[in-house]
Amino acid sequence: QVELVESGGGLVQTGGSLRLSCAASGTTVSKYAMAWFRQAPGKERKFIAAIDWSTGELVYADSVKGRFSISADNAKNTMYLQMNSLIPNDAGVYLCAARLDVIRTTALEYPYWGQGTQVTVSS
Repeated sequence: QVELVESGGGLVQTGGSLRLSCAASGTTVSKYAMAWFRQAPGKERKFIAAIDWSTGELVYADSVKGRFSISADNAKNTMYLQMNSLIPNDAGVYLCAARLDVIRTTALEYPYWGQGTQVTVSS
């Protein structure tokens, strides 16, 4: 089991940037895949990006390719999401998720979740 805590959300203007963090604790993350999902009010969780901690594999949703970048700091057990060129459609609660296996792109495949961090993009 792993505990996940997100941080770094906030309010930015269209075209601005944010860097989200997801700190993992309770266990080693070396065997996990970790992912970012976004949930807007009244909508289901949408896959954003993921990293396989053991292999280094990266997966991005088409909507964020070229704008978002996922990375990990092994020493800190922390995953990051660098978000650039933000648009209003990027707004929502960003949640960190983990699973003890390879990357998946659907929320139902992830048993471990953080509480989320709010991202608001103003026009």
